[in-house]
Amino acid sequence: MWSACHPKSDKELEVCATLGKSLNRLSQPTILTLLARSNKPLHGYVIVQQAANSPMFGGKKPDATGIYRALKRMEESGLVSSHWEMPEEGSAKRMFELTDKGRACLRRWIDALACYELTIEELRADASDALGIEVPDTPICAH
Repeated sequence: MWSACHPKSDKELEVCATLGKSLNRLSQPTILTLLARSNKPLHGYVIVQQAANSPMFGGKKPDATGIYRALKRMEESGLVSSHWEMPEEGSAKRMFELTDKGRACLRRWIDALACYELTIEELRADASDALGIEVPDTPICAH
């Protein structure tokens, strides 16, 4: 049995390569949540660092390129906005913040995630039935 929801190493991931980090769609509510929590715009690098500590990534740093792509798509959709911060020293930084549309989208994600949870429980039951076993207790997932 799996001892945790998230593989902790590449070797663990090899057992079932699609287990764990295949839910890349959930990077959007993760990013929206980070921006909603912040009282100021965040640099993409900070978003990547904070995302690592989110439930979605369980302590592992996400692919920065994927996060930046998600931010670009979300900006094109009007969920986030960005501006360049030009410090007197150092390089320019692109800063991201949540828009009203992004806040509304995050609210919809709250309901969508609840529906996903129900669907996943139904899938667990169906998969257990296919193997002819009782549905295992839900593991305690280490993040």
